[in-house]
Amino acid sequence: MPQEPEAIVNAEARGPATYDLVIRRAHVFDGHQALPGLYDVAVDGGEIASVSAEPLQGTQEVDAAEGWVMPGLIDTHVHLYDVHAVSGPDSLRAFEEHELPGKLGLFLDHGITTVKSVGDPTDGILDTRSKIASGALSGPRLLATGCGITGRDGHPATTVFGDNPWARERFTGEVDSVRQMRDLVHHLADREVDAIKLLSEGACAHSGGPRYLWRNPAFPDGVELVRLPPDLLRAGIEAGHERGLRVTVHTTQQAAAREAIEAGADGLEHGVTVEPLADHSLIDLMLEHGITYTPTLWIDDAHPDARGNLGKVAWAGVHIALGSDTFSGRGLFGANTVEEAELMVAAGMTPAQVLAAGTSGASRQCVRPDLGTVAPGKRADLLVLNADPTADVGSIRDLGMVILNGEVAVDKRRLGL
Repeated sequence: MPQEPEAIVNAEARGPATYDLVIRRAHVFDGHQALPGLYDVAVDGGEIASVSAEPLQGTQEVDAAEGWVMPGLIDTHVHLYDVHAVSGPDSLRAFEEHELPGKLGLFLDHGITTVKSVGDPTDGILDTRSKIASGALSGPRLLATGCGITGRDGHPATTVFGDNPWARERFTGEVDSVRQMRDLVHHLADREVDAIKLLSEGACAHSGGPRYLWRNPAFPDGVELVRLPPDLLRAGIEAGHERGLRVTVHTTQQAAAREAIEAGADGLEHGVTVEPLADHSLIDLMLEHGITYTPTLWIDDAHPDARGNLGKVAWAGVHIALGSDTFSGRGLFGANTVEEAELMVAAGMTPAQVLAAGTSGASRQCVRPDLGTVAPGKRADLLVLNADPTADVGSIRDLGMVILNGEVAVDKRRLGL
């Protein structure tokens, strides 16, 4: 059902007032739906000040020429640090100095104004977040979970980092008791992470859970793992909620997804990918608990059931958030996020549904209601597009301008691109 536009404001209350920036004569996708007609979008400081059907005046004005304005995209599932290149202090420093700035810039170049890191080294990613926030480093707004939490010898400790013990200690947090789980979650909360990520498909060998082969297109050899025991899973979620943090869980199977939801998870990273989602009661459970489903087709599309499963949950009305699972070594940061959006359409979602998943839906996943919507009072993270993304989500590629926190971060019109 179409939602009411958020607070469309006419100009009469402001009279001839001049805003810092006005984007003139644009169609608007507001994060939920396309608004009828043309609008001027005004920015003061870092906030959207007005979305007006009447002309507005700005110290700086951008003629959208009846193009489109939409919120900046939010990618809720990325891995910024190169898991293969980083294996010690020297390689970590080299990556942060020589590789990371360019990767951050690529996100902005492709219209992604916020990213959520879900499993990078805690110290490094929080320092990077601080540098971006202070302006010492240029990049999209960065949210971070710190390390991903798994069971002893679980994924990704023994899969991705099996031959990289230095990185294993920093990218992952391995626990084998309820006390260790709670202590680690509270430690991360003390570090002021933005959320908690648990990985269901990895646990201590004595958990007694059913064994299965973990498979991922990037790591084609199956690895036998045990799911995180329910008591540890529940302890991690409860500890996160005690600190006011949203907790999402990496799953791939229906049984693991059910365990996560019943333990109190807020969202599923990947969801159900390795088998058909045939349990309709599981979809009902997602709806009942307000679960957010992050499909990560960019990495999981090789699984033959991943698209169909996304189509099922989207059709049922489950909350969807865009997340690409971008990592170093494949594709291009930023471009991968756009490819994710196109794959979601190929899975049966409409372009407008996918745009919402990458804006207002992603802001819900990140508990950032100030992001993801074109409306007065929201953060001024905006894209100016030359074509209609609600007709073809690939129009995100026809990008004219990226505005981050009220400032022009990328101007491809000026560069003639």
